[in-house]
Amino acid sequence: MQFHRSPRWLVSAVTLLAILPLAGCVSRGKAREPYRYQLDYGQSVILRGGRAVAPRHAPAAVHRIVAAANRIVGKPYKYGGGHARVEDTGYDCSGTVSYALIKSGLLGAPLPSRSFRDYGKRGEGDWVTVYARDGHTFMTVGGLRLDTGYRGDGRGPTWTTRPRPTKGYFVRHPAGL
Repeated sequence: MQFHRSPRWLVSAVTLLAILPLAGCVSRGKAREPYRYQLDYGQSVILRGGRAVAPRHAPAAVHRIVAAANRIVGKPYKYGGGHARVEDTGYDCSGTVSYALIKSGLLGAPLPSRSFRDYGKRGEGDWVTVYARDGHTFMTVGGLRLDTGYRGDGRGPTWTTRPRPTKGYFVRHPAGL
């Protein structure tokens, strides 16, 4: 039996055609699966009495994000809150995410939801992931979701383990996290 070798250009073309459909999904950096909290003891940020607690060995930036977000959890929802001034009486979704990232040293000034689509690096982070689209943004820290509500309940900043659809959201993360 004799084997014939295909020309290199043909192998390359077939490989490119096989990979191309997959690259379209990745290049936009959009979420496809809903957010779901999965507890991994020693690795996950946990929820205790409405406040987040990071595992001891988590990076210092994660501890700073958790501490900052815990300071504003329970404040009311306020449209535009956290934008004109970082320390505010209430926060909207992007004001909440901005506050946590600013106070942890990972962001210089508040951003609106749309601008978080270009924040940091593309894809999920090991510790921190920001989900952004026009009109809304939220983040996960060690798997725990920091959000201002879902289904129009309009709460202010809250840590939660409740699932949330992410279709249409851009997925970003701070470099190194």
